Amino acid sequence: METRPEADVRALFTRVKLLALDVDGVMTDGKVVYSAGEDGVREVQSFDVQDGIALRWLSKAGIKIVWITGRGCKVTEHRAAELKIDALEMQVVSKREVLARLQERFGVKADETIAMGDDLPDLGMRARAGYFVAPANARAEVRDVSDLILSRAGGDGAVRELAEMLLRARGAWQGLIDAAAR
Repeated sequence: METRPEADVRALFTRVKLLALDVDGVMTDGKVVYSAGEDGVREVQSFDVQDGIALRWLSKAGIKIVWITGRGCKVTEHRAAELKIDALEMQVVSKREVLARLQERFGVKADETIAMGDDLPDLGMRARAGYFVAPANARAEVRDVSDLILSRAGGDGAVRELAEMLLRARGAWQGLIDAAAR
């Protein structure tokens, strides 16, 4: 894959208006854990807290955040609500179609969109995103078509890594550090 010049990437990062994320394997480590008790079977998911705060910072910077997942459960709904995610789409068959609909809803063009996915169902978002990102643990087929492969794995800081890049490109990172130090 041809690499874009750094200036082009920085320009894209400064004009991004929408970040589309898969959930299982991007926001989580991709494992599905069930527990059983007298009240039935429950699903357990683990989310990285640093990914979460990074999404809040991106929202405050004016970037819409959407989660598009082929699965979904009450835990995913709870975490999305807690983080005030702009849209959560679950049980999605065509991530390409859903991303197109969300771009229309928010008035965002494909070249103002970054998407991140880790597995084959996420490839549909690639065609609708100006920039496509994969966590370190993504499938080879996804990494092969990604503009950027992060050093961190899904559910283990990949979203935070991308968020820091976006915030640095926008000149907002130092302000977050300064505010935290007060």
